[in-house]
Amino acid sequence: MANTQQVRRAPLNRERVLHAAVALADGIGIEALSMRKLAQELGVVPMALYKHVANKDELLDAMVEAVVGEIEAPASGADWKSAVRHRILSARAALLGHPWAAEVIRSRTGPTPAVLAYLDSVIGMFRAGGLSVDLTHHVMHALGSRVLGFTQELFDAPAGPAPAPAPAGPSPYPHVMELAAAVAHDDGSVIGPGCDDQFEFEFALDLLLDGFDRLHRQGWTSAVR
Repeated sequence: MANTQQVRRAPLNRERVLHAAVALADGIGIEALSMRKLAQELGVVPMALYKHVANKDELLDAMVEAVVGEIEAPASGADWKSAVRHRILSARAALLGHPWAAEVIRSRTGPTPAVLAYLDSVIGMFRAGGLSVDLTHHVMHALGSRVLGFTQELFDAPAGPAPAPAPAGPSPYPHVMELAAAVAHDDGSVIGPGCDDQFEFEFALDLLLDGFDRLHRQGWTSAVR
């Protein structure tokens, strides 16, 4: 009890609010997070939070900033492919620690300053590796959400228990059923809903990086020749 009272007597500041918000979202999920629940967690009245964040939207942006701050700095001395790969997989590791963060990032209308700084660093790695501005532009589009460590799936996986087995007889979608029956995913390495486990993520990332490297070596340009 004494320790709890001591924590609650600690001065409230923005850093403490964000730390508590991230921990609370980790525990109960982003949908359940509210300013009232956060205030209860901190042992303060809800109005006290508004001295440090203007509203819940600002809180969510700041929480994203905190998670992005966990991404490891770029490795020095590595070739551009290795450096980009390490940076993106570090981003994925940060998001795996806070699975709600990908959902919040997708919900924002624009990148926060920390996200912009991260994107700038990745672009800088491609440019330092000799890729042209033209190729780098298309590279970033091709990476899409993968540059931040997660895959935006075409369809989200359904919530709840797995569907019951299909009735006996031929399926109208035999190839879909064949794939669904054969493939298993490691739920512990998935960020958000959908098929996004670590193996699939690295498989796609490596294919893309190899393709970018090949185009770079070929002197590829989007201009009509």
